[in-house]
Amino acid sequence: MAENTVRYSDKDLTDFKDLIVKKIEKAQHDLELIKSAYMNDHNNGTEDTSPTFKAFDEGSAVMSKESNSALAIRQEKFIRDLKNALIRIENKTYGVCRVTGKLINKKRLELVPHATLSIEAKNMQ
Repeated sequence: MAENTVRYSDKDLTDFKDLIVKKIEKAQHDLELIKSAYMNDHNNGTEDTSPTFKAFDEGSAVMSKESNSALAIRQEKFIRDLKNALIRIENKTYGVCRVTGKLINKKRLELVPHATLSIEAKNMQ
């Protein structure tokens, strides 16, 4: 990497790293909650209730598991993207748009810390 390349200062990178580490911790906690809900058999002691609604209940359980599975996959991708952002921080390439080569706005990175595109590049897509 050339010395004159545009990048965020080491202090800025440390601040972003702290932000990302906190987001990873929260995302991992949320993922555990999603997985817990997915693994739950939703057995609330209602085995002796009328079987009339059993088909509805089973359909609902399947839909719920599919929804939780999709949420878990999305959350795992989010965590992976955040971890990749940490790698970019270590490489000192964090915050540089991969299309324009310009710095991504700090406010954007605070809101979307795993962003690799500036608003300008995103609008070009």
